[in-house]
Amino acid sequence: MLKKYRTLWLTADEPSLLEIVDQRYLPHEIRTQVLKNVSDTAAALRDMQVRGAPLIGVAAAFGMYLAALENPSDAFLHQSACELKASRPTAVNLAWAVDLQLEHLLPLKPDQRIQAALNYAIKLGDDDVEQCRRIGEHGLQIIQEIEKNKNKLEPMLEPINIMTHCNAGWLACLDWGTATSPMYHAHESGLNIHVWVSETRPRNQGASLTAWELSEAKVPHTVVPDNACGHLMQKGLVDLVIVGSDRSTASGDVCNKIGTYLKALAAKANNIPFYAALPSSTIDWTMDDGLKEIPIEQRDAKEVTHIQGLVGSELKEVQLTPKASPVKNFGFDVTPRDLVTGIITERGVCQASREGLAALFPEDAIEEETLHE
Repeated sequence: MLKKYRTLWLTADEPSLLEIVDQRYLPHEIRTQVLKNVSDTAAALRDMQVRGAPLIGVAAAFGMYLAALENPSDAFLHQSACELKASRPTAVNLAWAVDLQLEHLLPLKPDQRIQAALNYAIKLGDDDVEQCRRIGEHGLQIIQEIEKNKNKLEPMLEPINIMTHCNAGWLACLDWGTATSPMYHAHESGLNIHVWVSETRPRNQGASLTAWELSEAKVPHTVVPDNACGHLMQKGLVDLVIVGSDRSTASGDVCNKIGTYLKALAAKANNIPFYAALPSSTIDWTMDDGLKEIPIEQRDAKEVTHIQGLVGSELKEVQLTPKASPVKNFGFDVTPRDLVTGIITERGVCQASREGLAALFPEDAIEEETLHE
């Protein structure tokens, strides 16, 4: 079982090398990949060997460390920052982590930058783990309240059915995850929970990654097709939806893996609480209107036209669509704040609104008037 590791780490006997779990082969194979330089890191981000907003940020921070090892000059660090930022345009954690490293390193002398970059990347990783742990503690209170109301006469008789989308688990972070952290905390506390895992076409991160995580942790779960989720809500088989986020605006709009918006619509129609779980690093305080301002990544058509699976003991790829059919592959969608019941952060749960987020993070909030100047 891989849980004894984080999702990335420095090679024990060679700290100039960064190792990652190559998530493209899960759940059928556990492979690791060595990243030797900033270009390796950018490729790993672009090709989704590592993915998930918090992990993307930490990986980029370590990418800046590898860049400093290669050449700690101002020019090369700026060049490396641009290369990393271009790899995944939607997840705000990437630019956030790269900019923090630049702010931290550029005032220093070049011969001081390597160790400083390493120390800061390690700090960002440790901070991420702690933030995800706290998200779990705050989200656990929501699950406990739902359990109390659902099973008033006989506690824990009926499971709390939680739906999630894509993978916002420890594989998307360094540990705990965001959307899964409340689930892990609930399971470890003895609550009777069951998780509906939507497959998340086209890359199937739910079916391959989230299901694998929950299976390893012995959390009861069931994988369902994406288009079955509304049916489950109509039938009263969902008590709560928790998703992650790749970028959230200061006003509470949530950008997440494509298909999240449809779940939010179905949850609203069926009076089911819909929460986004995210660390403060995923909040883009410079953006107000997610639909207009968040860049939506369009990915390779092959993710839609082909699928990878296990045939016997061998991983194989097959084509699903006619060769002549054109494809559009939008990686993300935006869920407007009025469909979001609340946002679970490391500092607590708040309304999906400018006022709610600003109350939790007053040091980061920007006045709305200032945004439009």
